[in-house]
Amino acid sequence: HVHGYELTQQREAQSSIYGTSFDVQVAGGKDHGFVEHHHHQHEAGHHHDHEARHLADIEALIDGSDLSDTVKHHAKAIFMEIAQAEAAVHHMPLAEVHFHEVGALDSIVDIVGCCIGLELMQIDTIMASPLSDGSGFINVAHGQMPVPVPAVMQMRVGSAIPIQQRLDVHTELITPTGMGLVKTLVREFGPLPENAVPTKVGYGFGKRDTGGFNALRAVLFEKKN
Repeated sequence: HVHGYELTQQREAQSSIYGTSFDVQVAGGKDHGFVEHHHHQHEAGHHHDHEARHLADIEALIDGSDLSDTVKHHAKAIFMEIAQAEAAVHHMPLAEVHFHEVGALDSIVDIVGCCIGLELMQIDTIMASPLSDGSGFINVAHGQMPVPVPAVMQMRVGSAIPIQQRLDVHTELITPTGMGLVKTLVREFGPLPENAVPTKVGYGFGKRDTGGFNALRAVLFEKKN
């Protein structure tokens, strides 16, 4: 039960390939999402507290919903992955990691919406190709970050998620949210299944100009008996 957002979708083409541009529009615009907890916060009054949502707040919001247990479990696991990475990167306790008000809403709708969509489509197994990320640096509110961004690198620790780095792309291709989804939900990485029967193919377009074709291709396969 969250308010203050609108979902939009429109058909558009890249390289004459048609797909869907799906967006979560939040009052006040986009935000980075997770931010570190500033120690001078109390000196500035309660302004930050009012606008922040900590991990426990988001977990309580999910637990208090009427979503299915599977959606709740996956959504909370994804938020935990991202929060643990941000806590390690910013050298702070997990409980102190928080979202800006706008970023929290955007992330909640993205992550919970993804889990709901997978359930509605009755997806039981998710496979993925090896991931690709860019190189160089991106500018964020707190300065410059190297690509892959620190939270994404942190989520790679202890996992065998295959990531190739494209030196011809000078921006990020993997966000912390995307990495959290992949690490939590994907069970196997490799080429497209050779013998399974694909039933649908879709393309979701990204907003950022990467200098190339910026889309995620999803293929729905019939489950083998």
